[in-house]
Amino acid sequence: MHENETVTIDLRDIFLLFKKNLLAMIAAAVVFAAIGGLYTQFLITPQYEADATLIVNSREDQSGQASITNDQITSATKLVNTYSVILTSDTVLNKTIADLGLDMTYQELVKKVSITSVNDTQVMKITVRDADPELAQQVAASIVEQAPDMIIQTVKAGSVEVISQAKVGQEPVSPSLKKNVAIAGIIGFLLCFAVFFIRHMLNNRFMTESDITNKLGLTVLGVIPSVEIPERKGEKHG
Repeated sequence: MHENETVTIDLRDIFLLFKKNLLAMIAAAVVFAAIGGLYTQFLITPQYEADATLIVNSREDQSGQASITNDQITSATKLVNTYSVILTSDTVLNKTIADLGLDMTYQELVKKVSITSVNDTQVMKITVRDADPELAQQVAASIVEQAPDMIIQTVKAGSVEVISQAKVGQEPVSPSLKKNVAIAGIIGFLLCFAVFFIRHMLNNRFMTESDITNKLGLTVLGVIPSVEIPERKGEKHG
């Protein structure tokens, strides 16, 4: 008859294990953080973003109206999703590829372009991300240039007007050095602790009286101490 064996984990033992190996885990965290920083600095290509904003109108001509109603604003906000599909279509982006002489396909370019509504308003933001900041700005500018005519031609109603022309940030948006260093350090710390924890759990040696009781279910009747007997002067062995 086989008895089910259960392993009891003492939180105190885990705390002592953590405390005992804290310096080693901190050292592992520092090493991993350094590796993460070097990898981010030298092996990951920085990415830049170019942004442009446009405002969406539900009607092409609203010059005769004194004010814009809430229904028209709601309608224009909903049109942002429609316009984003149009401006990321192969018709628009293939023209951008041809005009700029880009060595990429439509599928490659469309992954770099995103068009979103700003805070659920009728303002539409065009964002292009690329390793070359100048190229990102040129692509965004090309889309902005095509937007008014393409919207009128496709939707037959409504329009877009440019709020801000395409401009690119001076600093890369990714990768984040601080974020990657922090993540690498945490991974190193936890990985080192996991190694010590697994070694502790797989250790079958009896280190204390409680180990004998917990693992074998036996009561310790006595302990033979280990005593070193000092060697007497003039005593010869052998």
